[in-house]
Amino acid sequence: METEQRTARTTPAADRAARRAVTLFPVLVLAAGALGLAVPDAFTGHGEQVPYLLGVVMFLMGLTMTGKDFQGVVRRPWAVGLGLVAHYVIMPGLGWLVAHALGLSPQLAAGVILVGCAPSGTASNVVTYLARGDVALSVSVATVSTVVAPLVTLLLAGEYLPVDTGSMMTDILKTVLLPVCAGLLVRLFAGRWVDRVLGALPWLSALTVALIVAIVVAGSAEALKSAAALVFLAVVLHNGLGLALGYGAGKLARLGAPASRAMAFEVGMQNSGLAASLASAHFSPLAALPAAVFSVWHNISGALVAAWMAHRGRAAPAGD
Repeated sequence: METEQRTARTTPAADRAARRAVTLFPVLVLAAGALGLAVPDAFTGHGEQVPYLLGVVMFLMGLTMTGKDFQGVVRRPWAVGLGLVAHYVIMPGLGWLVAHALGLSPQLAAGVILVGCAPSGTASNVVTYLARGDVALSVSVATVSTVVAPLVTLLLAGEYLPVDTGSMMTDILKTVLLPVCAGLLVRLFAGRWVDRVLGALPWLSALTVALIVAIVVAGSAEALKSAAALVFLAVVLHNGLGLALGYGAGKLARLGAPASRAMAFEVGMQNSGLAASLASAHFSPLAALPAAVFSVWHNISGALVAAWMAHRGRAAPAGD
């Protein structure tokens, strides 16, 4: 999910830490969700802290970014633009289709749409690496999708439930763009010190997101028990179709096998922590359920698909 660091430019030790984080993160989130479901009273009073916790995650993500991320956009504008369009056409569109096909309530539908409007999850970068995909393209698409996420979220998410546009924009700026920019500035002026702790950043992010999931699940413990199967089905369909269509978009554009693998994960894997935070703050705890479930499932599915792609890549390195 939002916990893993961009392996294209980290040290070997940080790279190993990121890979361990992406492997163990689903376990942490599952445990956190189970805890929130079992003892909701321990977390229900902390809902107002979710935006601040998300800000911590985004700041940590900013610490892992450098100017090279944005240089990739300049060097490959066509591929990055295609990835961005595919991400914000496919995932919101799939969210809308899944919500209507399953007859989801307005709250759950809004939650699914919010997941679709979220930027790429930073887990996509590490999973792309594990799949022997084009990590540079993955990083570039993830970077740009994070920057444009506020506009897309405001345009599409309010279709299902009324929302204070100004308030949501302010919250997105505070919890996404400002923390990311702050992290970038710290990396720029204190890069030597940041490099020393890069290996710890995935774990700090993992623990923070796990806490967010526990709080979100606790806020809708009873609703989750009654709607768990339907929400899980919606998440599996949304994520699975996103991975498949993202890969198909890369193949259709003849980007090559590594870039197509990157496209699959950049489209299908989302920053579901952001979606959960916005849903809790501006819609309802029930609307945050799809994001909470997505945060677990997309790491599991991403790891499985990455392993399969890596196996195919080793068997046929010239292409898929």
